[in-house]
Parts: sequence; C-alpha cells; structure tokens
Amino acid sequence: MRKIDVSLTPFWRICPPSSIVLVTCITQDGKPNIITIGMNMPISAKPPLIAIGVSPRRYSHRLIEETGEFVVNVPPKGLVKQVILCGTISGREHEKFEEAGLTPIAASKVKPPLIKECISHMECRVAAEYKCGDHTLFIGEVVATHINEGYLKGGELDVLKAEPPSHRGRYYFTPHLIFKA
Repeated sequence: MRKIDVSLTPFWRICPPSSIVLVTCITQDGKPNIITIGMNMPISAKPPLIAIGVSPRRYSHRLIEETGEFVVNVPPKGLVKQVILCGTISGREHEKFEEAGLTPIAASKVKPPLIKECISHMECRVAAEYKCGDHTLFIGEVVATHINEGYLKGGELDVLKAEPPSHRGRYYFTPHLIFKA
C-alpha cells in the first residue's frame, strides 16, 4: 500500500484513540475543578506513577502547580456528555461539578475530590513536572486508589463492564471488540 504524507499539525490525528480521564484539582481555598484529559498514561509500577499532559493555558494547570495534587478519575461510557462538557468550558468561569451534574466526594489522601459517578480513581501528588513543547507533563505519584465494587476482574478494571471512553478528534469510542492476549 502506498504511504502518503500528511501535515504535522496536528500530528496526533493519525494516532489511535487515547483513553479519556477526568482529572480533578482544587484551588488553594478549596474550590474544586475538573479537566478532561486525553494525554494520560501509567509510567511506573514501583513507585506507582502516572503522567498527564496539561496545557499551561488551562486553568487546571495553575491549580495543579499551586497545590501539587490531582486525582485521575476514570469515567464510564455513560458520562461522555459530561466528559465533553468538562473539556469545552473553563473552570475560571464555570462550576463544572454543578454544570455537569457530577458529585464531588472526599479523597482519602489528597485535597482534590473524587468524582462519585466515575468508576475508579487514582489520588496523586506531583512528583515531577516537565515542559514538553506546548504542554506540561505532570508526573503524579499515586498515593491511593479506589474502584467501584463489581468492576474488578482478575485484579484489574473490567473494561467490558466499565466501557471507559476513548477519543480521537470529534469521535468517542468505548470497548466493544476485545482480543484477549
């Protein structure tokens, strides 16, 4: 098959879909915020580390830098509308929990809240941050994890039950065809 060249901007449009998470953060005076993140991945088991990419233009970027904490919340497919809303409005002008109809619940080790309607949660403290082009890569040390009862299968998230959304461009996907290794 013949290969064709495409524009580098935006290059990620030819990448496969990436998982979507809702990251919660908090102001120093306790106001919670949510940002939709497609740039996320676990990067170490010992110590447990997860990376998220956040543009410095985003309100959440400042909150994570100031407090040094965030929570990675994994939404089920039923929250796609909320995922889109939280990714298209700014917490500078909007109360995202209220507008998205989501419920903040207290985390066990960090100040930002968990999102009750999400399936699993990773409470993080910033271990490092790196400027990477037009984004900052925040490396979070996972200090506590939680998952809804009934969503663990063989010690890991049951993706067929949870159907966490992935995204590429204007399209959102959920797992419906899985090949087990």
